Amino acid sequence: MYEFSIYPYLCFMPKISNKGREMPSSPIRKLAPFAEQAKKKGVRIYHLNIGQPDIETPAPFWTKLKQLDKKILEYSPSNGFEDIREAYAGFFRNRYHLDLNAADIMITAGASEALSFVLYSILDEGDEVIATEPLYANYIGFAQTGGIVMKPVTTYIDNGFALPSVEAFEKAITPKTKAILICNPSNPTGYCYSEAELVRLKEIVVKHDLFLISDEVYRDFVYNRSFKSMLEYAEIAQNVIVVDSISKRFSACGARIGMVTSKNKEVLATIMKFAQQRLSPPGLGQIAALALFDGDDTYFGKVNQEYLHRREILVEGLNQIPGVECPTPGGAFYCMVKLPVKDSDHFCQWMLEHFQHEGETVMMAPGAGFYATPGLGKDQVRVAYVLNGEDLKKAIFILQKGLEKYLLEF
Repeated sequence: MYEFSIYPYLCFMPKISNKGREMPSSPIRKLAPFAEQAKKKGVRIYHLNIGQPDIETPAPFWTKLKQLDKKILEYSPSNGFEDIREAYAGFFRNRYHLDLNAADIMITAGASEALSFVLYSILDEGDEVIATEPLYANYIGFAQTGGIVMKPVTTYIDNGFALPSVEAFEKAITPKTKAILICNPSNPTGYCYSEAELVRLKEIVVKHDLFLISDEVYRDFVYNRSFKSMLEYAEIAQNVIVVDSISKRFSACGARIGMVTSKNKEVLATIMKFAQQRLSPPGLGQIAALALFDGDDTYFGKVNQEYLHRREILVEGLNQIPGVECPTPGGAFYCMVKLPVKDSDHFCQWMLEHFQHEGETVMMAPGAGFYATPGLGKDQVRVAYVLNGEDLKKAIFILQKGLEKYLLEF
């Protein structure tokens, strides 16, 4: 007589993909479960980990939504409604004197979708894209998803994360290299490239016949200097692809409206194929975002002054903490900060799990996740100065107290 049991079958379980196993966790969001547990215990958390500004989204955005009189929320064209593409182009023409029109622009679900579409349109599996590190962590995930090899060229805190030499780039270039990817101003370092550095990149692109992907999401947050776009170099117009977003510009991260632009029509036509597969970008986001482009430069002047004030508080405060090093960023609203710890992953988690000062603690993004080279950034964190000045001062004080206790215990 046979005896049957269900237990032998428990060892047979479907397995997730290798791609899924190898996908890195976001250094920005992976500590969220520890933050939620801390909040349940009544701990107030100062979020310096994520680029979510506390600046109010401009009122016309909300007015547009409130006045919306629609019976059906239809699909938009895969490249976005023509009126928002024209508004986007007009914004760039008027504010940055760039020769763009609606046909040069595709609307996407944030800059993240734009970047992934660009990478998958110009690189095959096994192809290489060069990026300076530390880099926006999601670049690594986008490349991983497409089987693309991310080739890092390292920048260093000692010189404020300035662009490496031509020789450093050329050492990384192989027959499989198809593109260079930059973020200007940089997330996560806040570094803003000089015109001389952009010319250096332009010459490398021309010499090696490469695409240049320029993530210019933070172009409106540049301090004490003007911003120059890679779109301004007409001689590499067919090589340049620019990604942009309203998320940080207008503090409208949840609208999920980004865009990609290029004078290379073959690139845009290829991106369109990917855009068609996901049907259309967010409809409500497009409709409301249309109202944002009607403002004047007064808005950006006020916002820039606020971020400049926050930057001064953060950089001065952090550099007064023993063992902490924080370069002064030239743009965006991020700093890569060196701490006197061996493992910032452990320290950031410890701050959420085991430390509080008068019922408050600080959440940061561990630095290693912003490097493609294993082992780098373990003594660094990315800090976003997206909180008001008083909250930043409190966060800096709490961080100092946390470091003091952590260094005694570890």
